[in-house]
Amino acid sequence: MTMQILLMRNMVLFNMAFCFIYIAFLLFLPIQMPKVFLLVMAFVSGITVDIFYDTIGINAASCVLLAFLRPYVLYVLTPRDDYELNDSVNVHIMGWRWFSVYALFLVFIHHFFLFFLELGSFRQIGFTLAKVFLSTLFTFLVLVIIQLLFFSERRSR
Repeated sequence: MTMQILLMRNMVLFNMAFCFIYIAFLLFLPIQMPKVFLLVMAFVSGITVDIFYDTIGINAASCVLLAFLRPYVLYVLTPRDDYELNDSVNVHIMGWRWFSVYALFLVFIHHFFLFFLELGSFRQIGFTLAKVFLSTLFTFLVLVIIQLLFFSERRSR
């Protein structure tokens, strides 16, 4: 969260691609996280960013939507052998295809909702969709780098 507020706020590529690294907190939580706790954590993280970005709840709303959809996405992506009890989202354990589908879909939904809430209409749909796609790719790239640098290759027992 601090990294988002202090560092990533000014990290924008060509005034089109924004990196919202704070959603990694929600994406990388354990898979068996209770839904209510996940929604509360999403709201708190989103409203914290809103306070520092001087936005009126759009980050909180986008985070709550992401947290609401996360269990359904995890259900759709459930491996044949099911998840283990202590599994968390990890590219080394779940695989690149699983991680890419999971992260790209949820990041896209978050960014789509965020940018269209910020705009308040569909009048500049082309420019806004370009921002959504480029920001999704930028954020996904940073999420992959975080996974490769900070997440272990073995399962925790």
